[in-house]
Amino acid sequence: MTTVFLGLDIGTSGVKAILVGRDGTVHASANTALHVSTPRPGWTEQHPDDWWTAAVASTRDVLSGKPDAKVAAIGLSGQMHSSVFLDGSGKVIRPALLWSDGRTTDECAEITRAAGGEEHLRDWVRNPALEGFTLPKVLWLRNHEPAAYARLATLMLAKDFIRFRLTGDIATEPSDASGTLMFDPAAMRWSREILDAVKVPMSILPKVGGSSEVLGRVTAEIAHQTGLVEGTPVVGGGADNACGAAGVGAVTPGEVVASWGTSGTVLAPTSKPLVDPRLRAHTFCHVAPETWYVMGVVLSAGGAFAWYRDQFARDLSGSRSADVKLDEEAASVPAGSGGVTFLPYLQGERTPHRDAAARGAFVGLSLAHSRAHLTRAVLEGICFALRDSFSILQEMGLPTDQVLLTGGGAKSPFIRRLQSEVYGVPVMTVNREEGPAYGAALLGAVGVGAFTDLRAATHATLERSAPEGPSAGAHNAYRAPYDRFRALYPAISNVRHSFASTPGPA
Repeated sequence: MTTVFLGLDIGTSGVKAILVGRDGTVHASANTALHVSTPRPGWTEQHPDDWWTAAVASTRDVLSGKPDAKVAAIGLSGQMHSSVFLDGSGKVIRPALLWSDGRTTDECAEITRAAGGEEHLRDWVRNPALEGFTLPKVLWLRNHEPAAYARLATLMLAKDFIRFRLTGDIATEPSDASGTLMFDPAAMRWSREILDAVKVPMSILPKVGGSSEVLGRVTAEIAHQTGLVEGTPVVGGGADNACGAAGVGAVTPGEVVASWGTSGTVLAPTSKPLVDPRLRAHTFCHVAPETWYVMGVVLSAGGAFAWYRDQFARDLSGSRSADVKLDEEAASVPAGSGGVTFLPYLQGERTPHRDAAARGAFVGLSLAHSRAHLTRAVLEGICFALRDSFSILQEMGLPTDQVLLTGGGAKSPFIRRLQSEVYGVPVMTVNREEGPAYGAALLGAVGVGAFTDLRAATHATLERSAPEGPSAGAHNAYRAPYDRFRALYPAISNVRHSFASTPGPA
């Protein structure tokens, strides 16, 4: 039998399962797609039972691909903030409100008022009240679906719901708890202060264990359903961004990671819980002990490109080379996209604007422009939005001398070069491109003693590419296009807000 570690990542677009060996080799991988429901413009939901169905399917699939594998431990990763509401019998009360859901603007204002201002939120939970976070979703349930709220016995996050179904245990860990707005990342505890201020009982919250600590074991019933062995340990795991950083080896201060998933992030580990004075970036716990990170979030990164591809390149529908073709088109256009600028705020924005009502736009179009110009503008717009987060890290004195890339933005040579040129620093990749599931598997390995700690695990399993730096003058070519991008948000903010208040497409 081959000893492996199972990493499960509960994403927005699918549930991924991978089997990782002691040397870091990925022996098998499987993915089961998920659908996002959008009942109204700005709302996004998924049913937790769909996550579980997909997790079972991916687990069975990945195990069938490696029949001689012995799973020594399971690590879990998942989308942050998304709210799982359970009743007293452990049944799901309603679909989860996702991290990208923007319906809770009023509840965010309610939280800030109840706390006595953002300065108290900065002291209590190190973050502002934002629509994507979990606490505003709890208040929305109380304000808009009081009968459902009356049934609420347990609040969970996505990956922790999968642990609950695997093991029967109710638990979380600091990296995911940090994104609820109910946990103090500096004190490493649930915040009694904020809970008392908004009158939410602490009894609905799970216990908090370590990210590599065994927090449950697979039950006999679930072993039969999934093909796992009864008693297999399940560790705490982590939030997708933290696990994604672990999956490329960014677990110590001095690193910076830029990630393209459905959303995009720029993440920098720190040795202290540093907080952006203007609260434009987030401060969360890392999956490595006594480590935190500062992170900027772009709500539509890979999601913006996928939307553009599906709506504007339908002639490429079904082609496996669709993204490659669009990259080639974009590369045929000079930097600056011929004056076209794309704002990727298709689902609101977090960093730096903190504006759930923000919406996307193409600006500067003329009859002289082709699809290639729009394609490049989309990719540049995503990079510009991520560059906003780099600027915040630099203001905070965090090093940004080189950047690790992961996710969709790491796979394309053209997009790697584009990021290097827009950010103005060398970029690198690692030899594993499995994302948060890989970091989750490493946490499982640490939890059962295969490695002494997470840093040792990443050193033993990951190799970095040689840095790819921008060519001479390339970064300066984006100075004017980036300035134009920065100027457009305030210039058309009122117009876009009026669009956001009108009914969406039928």
